[in-house]
Amino acid sequence: MTALPRSPEDDAETLALLKLIAAGGSSAARCSLIERFGGAAAALAAGPAAWRDAGWPEDHVAALSAATPPPAALAWLRDPSHHLIGWHRDDYPPLLRKSPSPPLALFVAGDPSLLWQPAVAVVGSRGPTPGGRDNARDFARAFAATGLVVGSGMAAGIDTAAHLATLEAGGRTLAVLGTGPDVPYPRANSGLHARIAGPDGGAIVSEYLPGTGPVAFHFPSRNRILAGLTVATVVIEAAERSGALITARLAAEAGREVFAVPGSIHNPLARGCHRLIRDGAGLVASAQEVIDALAPQVVTLTKDLRRQLGAPIQPAQAIEASARGAGGAHDPDYQTLWDALGHDPTAMDQLVQRTGLTAAAVSSMLLLMELDGRVFSQHGRYSRCR
Repeated sequence: MTALPRSPEDDAETLALLKLIAAGGSSAARCSLIERFGGAAAALAAGPAAWRDAGWPEDHVAALSAATPPPAALAWLRDPSHHLIGWHRDDYPPLLRKSPSPPLALFVAGDPSLLWQPAVAVVGSRGPTPGGRDNARDFARAFAATGLVVGSGMAAGIDTAAHLATLEAGGRTLAVLGTGPDVPYPRANSGLHARIAGPDGGAIVSEYLPGTGPVAFHFPSRNRILAGLTVATVVIEAAERSGALITARLAAEAGREVFAVPGSIHNPLARGCHRLIRDGAGLVASAQEVIDALAPQVVTLTKDLRRQLGAPIQPAQAIEASARGAGGAHDPDYQTLWDALGHDPTAMDQLVQRTGLTAAAVSSMLLLMELDGRVFSQHGRYSRCR
């Protein structure tokens, strides 16, 4: 990824992009203007007459003419761990670019390369049941162990549980905010916000300028970014009217997989999940079912992104082995795992103990070996295929 210079004031493209963001209006119109002139700086230099020729209404032309780079954004961008990724730049996440209504730009605190890696959104109620909270933790831990990035919206409840469980498992997590990238919401998640933005946590993502506080209509809008950045959305618990269902709908519209965890017919927070299942979402009772369903497209996506980036990305060991073929047959770690497997089903923790490898590495390698037809999985236990 390309980091911004330490002084954003010296970067004409950054200044122009900030003016376009500050001007407001349709993201599609501003993206079209950038595409028409080959960059943000060139688009601004073209001037009002060219903007009118591009179909901009007079009020938008006036807004852009008067726009200035917000001082709060310039100050925020001076931190080397903070990034601004424009829609027209090479490091804009490709999955998001292919989704409906991609944002003009993203403010990212933390590691922007995570936006290129296969990720699963885990979403649900802000006031979950204890069982729902446990399910969010279990799913997030399992995804993290497989090398998937776990995305959510850092809201209270299911979102927070998923982020925390991912971090505790040593995984990486994306938090897509409906506020500016420097404004934790809810305030109780200030510590979580700092952990995610830290060097080993993940990335905070927002389309809103630094300093932007909570505004009601921003939160449904941010859900399209979460849906667009991820290969699938898993809804743990949701009422019949909830933000999680908006994310699920947007994910489906973006051509991504949607899964829902069923619950008791007496639990009002299961009704949204049951509605999704009736509408065609995949019914899942474990994270492994999601992982199995996503495995082929995740492997393909990771290979494609690795070629574009020219460097390995997560799930790193498994994908590198896959690229060499035969499920890593010549990799010593794969041989160690193969030797640890028998023809009798063996649990994951036993394989970790036998091999001395991490759970994440074992899980990733088993996934590729299963895809190659060398390993059989049933009820969370693994054995060599006969």
